[in-house]
Amino acid sequence: MSVKALVGAVFATTLSLAAGVAGAADPAERPAATGGPTDPFAWLEDIHGARALAWVADENRRTAARLETDPRFEPFRKAALAIFTAKDRIPTPEIRAGGVDNLWQDADHPHGLWRRARFADYVRGEPVWETLLDLDALSRAEGRNWFWKGATCLRPEDRFCLVRLSDGGGDAVSVREFDSVKRRFVEGGFTLDAAKQVETWLDKDTLLAARPWTPETTTTSGYAYVLKILRRGAPLGDARTVYEGARTDQGPVSARVLRGAEGGVEGVILERSVSFFDKRYLLYRGEAQTPLRLDLPPKSELGPYVRHRLTLTLQQDWKAFKAGDLIALDGKALASGGAPVLVFRPTADETIDAIAATRGHLLVAVLKTVQGGVLDLAEANGRWTGRRLPTPAFSAVTLGSTSQDSEAAFIATEGFLTPTTLWLADAQAAALKPVTALPARFDGSKDVVEQFQAVSNDGTKVPYFVVRPKIMPFDGSTPTQMFGYGGFLISYPPAYKPELGKLWLERGGAYVVANIRGGGEFGPAWHDAALRENRQRAFDDFAAVAKDLFARGITSPRRLGIYGRSNGGVLTSVSMIQHPDYWNALVIESPLIDMLRFNHLSAGASWMAEYGDPDVPADRAFIEKYSAYQGLRPGVAYPEPYITTNTEDDRVHPGHARKFAAKLQALGDAALYYENTFGGHANDADPELNARRWARHYVYLSQKLMDAAPGASGGGLR
Repeated sequence: MSVKALVGAVFATTLSLAAGVAGAADPAERPAATGGPTDPFAWLEDIHGARALAWVADENRRTAARLETDPRFEPFRKAALAIFTAKDRIPTPEIRAGGVDNLWQDADHPHGLWRRARFADYVRGEPVWETLLDLDALSRAEGRNWFWKGATCLRPEDRFCLVRLSDGGGDAVSVREFDSVKRRFVEGGFTLDAAKQVETWLDKDTLLAARPWTPETTTTSGYAYVLKILRRGAPLGDARTVYEGARTDQGPVSARVLRGAEGGVEGVILERSVSFFDKRYLLYRGEAQTPLRLDLPPKSELGPYVRHRLTLTLQQDWKAFKAGDLIALDGKALASGGAPVLVFRPTADETIDAIAATRGHLLVAVLKTVQGGVLDLAEANGRWTGRRLPTPAFSAVTLGSTSQDSEAAFIATEGFLTPTTLWLADAQAAALKPVTALPARFDGSKDVVEQFQAVSNDGTKVPYFVVRPKIMPFDGSTPTQMFGYGGFLISYPPAYKPELGKLWLERGGAYVVANIRGGGEFGPAWHDAALRENRQRAFDDFAAVAKDLFARGITSPRRLGIYGRSNGGVLTSVSMIQHPDYWNALVIESPLIDMLRFNHLSAGASWMAEYGDPDVPADRAFIEKYSAYQGLRPGVAYPEPYITTNTEDDRVHPGHARKFAAKLQALGDAALYYENTFGGHANDADPELNARRWARHYVYLSQKLMDAAPGASGGGLR
């Protein structure tokens, strides 16, 4: 269980509803952006086009010849596969129906087993697992490539579940009703064909669902904006419309059913995403009435519903409250606009990272100077009070599964050098009990964790973590991998990354996490500081951290490499063109890069609130200043990047990565490119493919940063 897997991330979960490719039938004739010149590499946007796939195959062969024949590749692959399929991993628990569910993947079950154990046995460390659904067997039987995307079970019995399956690991899912007692799909039960969709139970015979009912019922970024009510046994064509957003919305319409402790429906909130950060909330009161618009702030996030209280995290000042506050509203008085109350207000160096609810308590994960902690809060007579649970320093805290039938909750803690520990929290007693701990996957005894601050161009102090050998020369000779993200309010506290430790730290490398603006490390203000026209601040922060590393003698441009994916692909590609002399290696994975066309590719239109709209001249003026695809120039000595993505990434279009590599090569610059054929945006659905993925990453980083000469295969540190 890791922060990366569970923190929930705006880019990694909310965006997972986005659609596939949009655009003209002939990509070669499509302009680079509205009013722009013809893009000579636009044909690479044709995801499954013969010409594009032939180019991909050639690049894959060339890159495999370079990276997979390196003598380190096979040991790296085996070490990574052993980590990803180890039998002594912590089985991530999901509390359901008085027991614990888990999705388990290993070498024998790469697609996974959905399985179940008794709660007491799991907590005691002696779970006896019973298989509910074997995805490998299902894949073989149906000739598909099924991967698990979760299950939503109907309370209070939690017997019948809507199981979400992805064919190949992408974001599009098929939904089927599953009987967890009989351990089989329900004959004639609810079934929704593969699509980018959201669905939830209203009662045992009724679903609320938003999906592409027709091609016209998705937004320009592919979200479903028509929510309908679907009855058991009725054809989809008979589903009745509950609410419609607009085709111009940048996100979906979804439903949140508010249930009491016994599972009864106490209300239904509809959420319309006008933009990524601009929400509209409505109260659904039944088919006979039009949903009622609620007086709630547009920039906010719905939290758990506990003891008839709806919680809300603010991303803007509202009434007597400040951006970053956690507030609560009386669920029974939503229609009449009952007065909200303050639950928790972070200090200037804090932010709320996650919220979960037990039967009567709120657990709030809080970052303080980018280090994790947990608050246990309860309400009495309109006031919320509580205490901090005892968690380790220099760690991240992940709120796992909770139970609304008790005060039980699972919490995980981890650090850069400290393996994950799973705790059982008793919210009533404000106590933590260790359940199990992940065995150390690498020797971290020779390393140390430090936290420093760099000063950005405008004087802002930017924190960053360094994991380095305890004994090292401060002469710039340490090979260092630097990570950054800087977007969508996502924070990056310390995290235990076994593959990083085994393939990099154990071999003498250092690791840096730059907590730059655009992320959520210090709340909404830290994020908003790098929005839209202020995006350059995130890039300046990242460069400032690199310069601080040089000044401290931790590393040097010859030995510094960077890694980023998704929105981090914007960061790494821009860092490459703005400061080509700062780095000797760049792993650019599943990236956004062509920022003058991002809103026309896959789910891109949904992110215009973050970046701006390149089709609007005023926005285009600031976006084109940093768009790396257009920013490439002949005659510049760029470091050789390793660019990688996934053909079936139905969130961030693979054309970004393809075109960037092709343009670099056309300019005469070296660029490695590799494209996996399935796995989706996460790129980690299959353990074997994931092991090969990380082996290639670390062979490349080793060649560039650890070897005696740039690009050499073999050798050691110098």
